[in-house]
Amino acid sequence: METPLEDLPRGVRLLGLDIGEKTIGLAVSDSSQSVASPLETIRRRKFAKDMERLKEIIAERKVGALVLGLPINMDGSEGPRCQSVRQFARNLESLAGIALPIAFWDERLSTRAVERFLIDEQDMTRMRRAEVIDKLAAAYILQGALDARQRQA
Repeated sequence: METPLEDLPRGVRLLGLDIGEKTIGLAVSDSSQSVASPLETIRRRKFAKDMERLKEIIAERKVGALVLGLPINMDGSEGPRCQSVRQFARNLESLAGIALPIAFWDERLSTRAVERFLIDEQDMTRMRRAEVIDKLAAAYILQGALDARQRQA
């Protein structure tokens, strides 16, 4: 089920997901897999409803693979949040019927890095940050994976 980053298909758009308890931040790459762009944030409600929107985005954007942020602990271990993301990935196929290759990317500090940027560089208010942080974190995660793929090539 898990696909190594280097084995994801080339020439297709990748969808990056920052999976939280209350939201799912989304970002999409271009088909050359060079640039990640923030897309939207899904407010989590019921799994089926969330997956309906995710399937729409996958179809609209012609997505060929997914990159899920994996919230690894600072010491490199995987805790309950990682297990939750891995279960979400399994549910994508088994419950939602989304049968795309899935790679995981270490998302340590992604939200914190994006928040620091929004405060320091953009001088954004707390309310405005809350509106954009999840999709920007997804873009940060996806861009890290894209850059790693470029280095591997």
